[in-house]
Amino acid sequence: MSSPPPVVHHELVDALRADLDSAGAGVAAIEERIGPVAAAALHREQALPALRATAGADDPVATLLRVFVLGGAVPRRAVDRALPTLGSDGAARLGLVRTAGAGPEDEVRALVDLRPVSATDAGGPVTWWLASDLGELATGGALRYDHVLGVGGASTTLAQVTVRDHRRRTLDLGTGCGIQALHAARHSDAVVATDISERALGFAAFNAALAGVELDLRQGSMLEPADGLFDLVVSNPPFVITPRGSGSAGRSPGEGARQPSGEPLPHYEYRDGGRSGDDLVRDLVREVGGVLAPGGVAQLLGNWEHRRGADWRERVGTWVDEAGLDAWVVQREVQDPAEYAETWLRDGGSTPDRDPAGWAAAYGAWLEDFASREVDAVGFGLVLLRRPVSGPPTLRRLEEWSGPVRQPLGTHLAACLEAHDTLVTLTDADLADRRLVVAPDVTEERHLTPGASDPTVVLLRQGDGFGRSVRAGTALAGLVGACDGELTLGQILGGVAALLDVPADALAAELLPEVRGLTRDGFLHVT
Repeated sequence: MSSPPPVVHHELVDALRADLDSAGAGVAAIEERIGPVAAAALHREQALPALRATAGADDPVATLLRVFVLGGAVPRRAVDRALPTLGSDGAARLGLVRTAGAGPEDEVRALVDLRPVSATDAGGPVTWWLASDLGELATGGALRYDHVLGVGGASTTLAQVTVRDHRRRTLDLGTGCGIQALHAARHSDAVVATDISERALGFAAFNAALAGVELDLRQGSMLEPADGLFDLVVSNPPFVITPRGSGSAGRSPGEGARQPSGEPLPHYEYRDGGRSGDDLVRDLVREVGGVLAPGGVAQLLGNWEHRRGADWRERVGTWVDEAGLDAWVVQREVQDPAEYAETWLRDGGSTPDRDPAGWAAAYGAWLEDFASREVDAVGFGLVLLRRPVSGPPTLRRLEEWSGPVRQPLGTHLAACLEAHDTLVTLTDADLADRRLVVAPDVTEERHLTPGASDPTVVLLRQGDGFGRSVRAGTALAGLVGACDGELTLGQILGGVAALLDVPADALAAELLPEVRGLTRDGFLHVT
């Protein structure tokens, strides 16, 4: 049986916050305390090096790490030293630990994972302490169906790509432990956070209290608890495509993971939406516009299936067309069905050596489910949707970008949206009358054959955002090089045309679409 979430007792939470601040057990302090080797191993979910580095120690940093992250037993006296105001009794009253007795040497063990999180989003750096369920690192067993996840790679990605300008009302759909809501509270007047899991909302309430943040927490599925309109919706939804129903023969890879319904495959509340294929993401894309205020933005992560004989852009493009919203979808990763099944089986704590029969049955059920819909691959990516302030949608962009990006990406995405809105209002003649400047992160790379005076290839490279590169001809390279805000685009076009001895109108017709593309992607800024 899963332990209940921590209790929000404000006086005790205040004491805990003060003790954690005094302990100085932040991310940097922990990594310095255990050393780079143990810190790197901890990031790979390997506890032994950190356990060795803190063996026999009772300093506050070592104690907090051993009990709340590594799941080890520590004596009461060590916890009382690490949390002098709260004490081990106060930690027990909050539901953070259980104690074996009242003596100073009696063991104390954590009931939850409590760790510092340092993050940087488009609004700048921040540090919180976050509580979640103990993971496999601490328990050594498979996750339970109602597991409340801490901060993972997906939640970090969503926080970094979210736009962070001021918002009146923000909705965090599927809040989990509350991390996206905490980010949103930094730039929103009010934050509504929803989840289908009562336990998740309990953790979110505790984390909000510990961070000193006020959230409006509501239980319910998907958009059901939302009321009114929101200027920002963020969601790391349960998008994992998990086989459901009688066609998924086999047994769960661990009784601890089996949900009450007795489904043949484990169903984890934090990742499995319980719908067929990618229907959950499809429905969210199509329906989220109903809670967006004019100009409101929705940003979510998702999986989508690549069906045999169809480009993924066709399927997802149909969803965004039905949504009636501006849309920018970026596919970041693609896995074949076998890779996908292996990834999420291991995520739930299953391995072929721990339970060979269960692994094989679950693996086969996944492959059978994908085959039933002729799925060749599964894409993962970012979805940005926006309700136009007026009129029909003007942005429809579906692309694939598997290369590295410069985080936090939210600043770049916001700038690209602004550039798109500017370009939509400008005719070619209007654009020619404007002054452009090259973005400060853009560099030019020239490739020359040895001994040649003219380059064979000129590349414009972007250091920020997606780190795009654009191959530029002589005319485009010359135009971009002259964009310093002194001359209008039309004047630059005329000068380049004269230098190349070509008609100015013909050159403008050739280069203006490319200039629009460079401006849309952040290489050039319209002043």
